[in-house]
Amino acid sequence: MKQKKAAGFIGISILLLLMAVPLSFAVGARSIPLSDLLQALMGKDVNPLYLPILQKRIVRTVLGLIAGCALGTAGCLMQSITRNPIADPSILGVNTGASFFVVCGIAFFSINTTAEYIWFALAGATVTALLVFGIASFVPGKGGVNYHSANPIRLALSGAAVSTAFSSLISTVMLPRTNVMQVFRFWQTGSIASGTWNGIFMVAPFLAAGLILAVFLIPSLNVLTLGDDTALGLGVNVTRTRALGALAGVLLCGATTAVAGPIGFVGLMIPHLVRLFCGNDLKLQIPLSALDGAVLLLLADVAGRLLGRPGELEVGILTAFIGAPVFILIVRRAKVGK
Repeated sequence: MKQKKAAGFIGISILLLLMAVPLSFAVGARSIPLSDLLQALMGKDVNPLYLPILQKRIVRTVLGLIAGCALGTAGCLMQSITRNPIADPSILGVNTGASFFVVCGIAFFSINTTAEYIWFALAGATVTALLVFGIASFVPGKGGVNYHSANPIRLALSGAAVSTAFSSLISTVMLPRTNVMQVFRFWQTGSIASGTWNGIFMVAPFLAAGLILAVFLIPSLNVLTLGDDTALGLGVNVTRTRALGALAGVLLCGATTAVAGPIGFVGLMIPHLVRLFCGNDLKLQIPLSALDGAVLLLLADVAGRLLGRPGELEVGILTAFIGAPVFILIVRRAKVGK
């Protein structure tokens, strides 16, 4: 029965992806008829007005696919290594830390390209992850850090505190600098509308490294779900596994934030949906989180174009609108389960 349920979910996910891609090509302020879309994709002559629109949407769709894959995988990794059901790049403050470093780069170093954004975003994501884990692991009164004290509640509280602090610092840096505010406010919302092939090629090696590392860690992470003591007894290096998992998550969300801005809640929602239908085996969870993350991001982007006509709503707004009630449901469910 469970296998049929999982197979059905996989089939629906693939079907939704096959629907989302052509919708992303066709839908927008100026829609492209399906017949013309097929003609253009086959290289045949169509209305010349459609060609530049389609070229832009192809880039946008590719960026949506890789960003969704990265965010879904990063959320699955973070929930696994922290054993925290509400862990994702936005909840743990990683996106906010990356944003703070980017705004500092814009304000003090005049950065303005994806190639420059990516290094600042990765640095910010790394520093924030270390800071959140350090605060959660600190034991008051004992003057030291105990990794095992970083339980899910402490991690969530630490992430919220660090995220709030960085948000305040972002405002502090931006408010006196009108030029920085103009550049940053469009990036901050989270959008795949302004993607370019150059930006995609810049972040692709980091995303590939993060995804490969995540797949490589699946066996160790599966054993880790049995508990630290059991994992140690079975020969898994717990500290190294968690460190590499955190590194993969930082690479994925840092690179995505650099090219698309801080898009929240994708990494929170998708792993829970996958677990609901496919269980706790990370051999299914991680690939399906990547697949469904791409589906969610593309469909949210399409919905933003439809709801915002003749303009559009950024995808970061749509994922937050969907994710906020899901976040509340997850918290309530976790409380009842406890």
